[in-house]
Amino acid sequence: MATIDLPLLPLGRGIDLDSERGVECPGDLPPASDPSLVARAGAAKAALGDRVFVLGHHYQRDEVIQFADVTGDSFKLARDAAARPEAEFIVFCGVHFMAESADILTSPAQRVVLPDLAAGCSMADMAKLSQVEAAWEALAAAGIQDQVVPVTYMNSSADIKAFCGRNGGVVCTSSNAQTVLEWAFEQGSKVLFLPDQHLGRNTAVLKLGIPLEKCVVWSPRLPDGGLTAEQLADATMILWQGHCSVHGRFSPDTIDELRATVPGIQVLVHPECQHEVVLKADLIGSTEFIIKTIEEAPAGSAWAIGTELNLVQRLAKAHPDKRIVFLDRNVCYCSTMNRIDLPHFVWALESLVAGVVPNVIEVDPETERDAKIALQRMLDLPGKTHRD
Repeated sequence: MATIDLPLLPLGRGIDLDSERGVECPGDLPPASDPSLVARAGAAKAALGDRVFVLGHHYQRDEVIQFADVTGDSFKLARDAAARPEAEFIVFCGVHFMAESADILTSPAQRVVLPDLAAGCSMADMAKLSQVEAAWEALAAAGIQDQVVPVTYMNSSADIKAFCGRNGGVVCTSSNAQTVLEWAFEQGSKVLFLPDQHLGRNTAVLKLGIPLEKCVVWSPRLPDGGLTAEQLADATMILWQGHCSVHGRFSPDTIDELRATVPGIQVLVHPECQHEVVLKADLIGSTEFIIKTIEEAPAGSAWAIGTELNLVQRLAKAHPDKRIVFLDRNVCYCSTMNRIDLPHFVWALESLVAGVVPNVIEVDPETERDAKIALQRMLDLPGKTHRD
């Protein structure tokens, strides 16, 4: 993940993309090297017509997001794809686990295409199936497995979702994590939360009132997760040692400095941020919550936003009447999200026009079946949101 070191104060003066004021947003991505790519993308998409449906995650580059038929977070996009059965090809501008979810929810006749197979997710990669199965066996050896309900965040691979489906567990999003955990604690007395320790800890402590000392971290690289039998027996939340490489960068010190330099600034962060950051924030919520909050905020208000920079820049462009600051000293994009660039997108669409289906994401039938069980348990929770 590449970063550009910048002094804090220019960021503290706000991300301002209005060139007439002479202020640029630090870290702007360079334009496409080939100016014809935009025209080629438009022509290929027009040639495919209703045969193709393009999904654009909020963290994607603007050069790609302009061609999306719908935008949103991962689970919303997967459900949008399932609602378009007439689309033969689903081009997912996001990362690998998102394309897997789309394949799970769409029909066998539809093919999901990821423009760059290298677009993975570091958080999802922090929980491998072999590691989780080994941890599950260790929990059995410790005599507590029958008390534990596995819960996986949507930002996980299909085989981890399937593991939860097979073992009485469930999937959650950042919007419904509280509701899902409440359900899980009706099934057992402990939760194994995968793969993001911060979302699990923040939800458990701040939403459910679970004491921080009842949350322990399981390290997949240490024997028995680096925990004693006594620690496991005493724990309520067993948090997998995983994190988001972008949201994990934000620090409480930056919040303190911004509050000192921008009077009245409000801090709005994603629950994947570290617990110390969330404690200092004014508002915490999913990507969709962040967008809605800024849309409804009064003109002249000032905001420091702790989420991926592409989205923060897009919000700054869309709301020039508000002062929007990126909550980091360094300009940092999600490097895997940014792999879906215009050249890869054009290549994928032009391949489809030529009759070649590239980079198809397919989840095997057994994994799909078990993952759907975990997803359905989430969907069956009444009257709750299922956005990311």
